[in-house]
Amino acid sequence: METRQSSIGIIILAAGNSSRLGEPKQLLLFQHKTLLRHIAEIAVEIADQKVIVVTGSSAALIENEVSKLPCQTVFNGHWLDGMASSIVKGITALNESYPDISGCIIAVSDQPFVTAEIFQNLIAEANTGTAIAASSYGDTLGTPVFFSKSYFDQLLQLKGSEGAKKLILAHQSNVRTVPFPLGTVDIDTQEDYKNLLKDS
Repeated sequence: METRQSSIGIIILAAGNSSRLGEPKQLLLFQHKTLLRHIAEIAVEIADQKVIVVTGSSAALIENEVSKLPCQTVFNGHWLDGMASSIVKGITALNESYPDISGCIIAVSDQPFVTAEIFQNLIAEANTGTAIAASSYGDTLGTPVFFSKSYFDQLLQLKGSEGAKKLILAHQSNVRTVPFPLGTVDIDTQEDYKNLLKDS
């Protein structure tokens, strides 16, 4: 599948403090890698150096985990305000570093079954002129999700706990979907993590 990865960046949201889990979920081990390392390696494979990892809580630990990868970390000093602040930080950094990009994929660090193919399928949709391409799982649409640059201004206007889903829902007629059945698996609690390890 030929895709124009060179014009698309990837933002990995890794700023949360995992309050329900009790430890940084980004650093949980799964299949011999941390969840963050897993998705960061895939992102670098797909988007080369145009990868922004947004840190917040436990920033030093998170930055150290990806320090040997050719990606950029940016610290979100307002991470306690909610996910929107991390999206704004990531979009701003991506725009400043790579002003010629045509869009970006927003991903989170607690979906252990994200693959390079998921990213490639989103990019393939983007290459057809799709403005928004979202992953489809369960009864919802969500991350990883691609937004063309035409939506950056709206992403920069997000506030508080608002995430990318607000724009997905507001512009459903412009959204194409990519199947990601295992996207339903994310890690919020120790029970989630135990189930992940038990089922793998």
